[in-house]
Amino acid sequence: MAKAPARSPAIAGDTPPADPMKTNRERPSDPRPYEASKEELLKFYEDMLLIRRFEEKAGQLYGLGLIGGFCHLYIGQEAVAVGLQSALTEADSVITGYRDHGHMLLCGIPPTDVMAELTGRQAGISKGKGGSMHMFSVEHKFYGGHGIVGAQVSLGAGLAFKHKYSEDGGVCLAYFGDGAANQGQVYEAFNMAELWKLPIIFVIENNQYAMGTSVNRASSEDQLYKRGESFRIPGLQIDGMDVLAARGAAEEALAWVRAGKGPIILEMKTYRYRGHSMSDPAKYRSRDEVQAVRDKSDPIEAVKRTLSETHGAKEEDFKAIEQRIRKQVNEAADFAESTPEPEPAELYTDVLVEKY
Repeated sequence: MAKAPARSPAIAGDTPPADPMKTNRERPSDPRPYEASKEELLKFYEDMLLIRRFEEKAGQLYGLGLIGGFCHLYIGQEAVAVGLQSALTEADSVITGYRDHGHMLLCGIPPTDVMAELTGRQAGISKGKGGSMHMFSVEHKFYGGHGIVGAQVSLGAGLAFKHKYSEDGGVCLAYFGDGAANQGQVYEAFNMAELWKLPIIFVIENNQYAMGTSVNRASSEDQLYKRGESFRIPGLQIDGMDVLAARGAAEEALAWVRAGKGPIILEMKTYRYRGHSMSDPAKYRSRDEVQAVRDKSDPIEAVKRTLSETHGAKEEDFKAIEQRIRKQVNEAADFAESTPEPEPAELYTDVLVEKY
């Protein structure tokens, strides 16, 4: 009599032994707003104001034809990057998409170098070759600026693998938007990051509209912090218009990841005041909607009020900061306009990296 074929444990109904690493459903605590000192609040205010004035100037230069290609401004979203990156150490790395100017400034890259890159000059941080969307600086632990939607997420998982492999104590902060949250490679990165317990914080900058379609029209699950649940990655939804909430979330997320518990997702609910890029008239939303967010939720004005009401800051204090930052931004623009473009021979450099 022929012997019946053996059935797999799944078919036979036998349950394989549980992996204790995969049955752990511990979750991070709900973060609390960061309790900042007056000095820290002033730093948050200055950093956010620098990003906004820098972006406004970039918009002006684009209008004058001094910036070519695409240009995506960060105006309105400043609290996300300032709150999160203020908690990083020198061991940590940052990677993001093409709305990247503010993240670069917070990594310590001088405004002159960023503005020169925007205008395609030799003195730019990427020698004028990257432009607005593809800036990069290993020295400052900033790994792009990426124009392919969602591509930075899998690259961020690679950076996190490097941190774990070399045991350097670093964590990767990988930003992407609500539009990129629907890309397939994002979920491949989620799976590997949780499987290998990689030290990475996935930051979804949910500015509500992707390129021009609202998140609830484009996503069957529009609560994006839940997107990692099937991979056992916990998620938190944070007010991305509140720099203290963002910093509090960073503290909780970094503690989770540094404890070896694997990745975490932060969905930062934020809002961009400008169009998706400089070529976007943003007709998919009303001016009243944008103005309402400005009036009720502007992150810079919120910190300004706290400094005034709680710490006794005066209007002349804010005027002095404003003048100093405008001077810094104007000098960066003047530098970018006056410095030369790359020599033609630069086309043949930085193409390959040779390792010996």
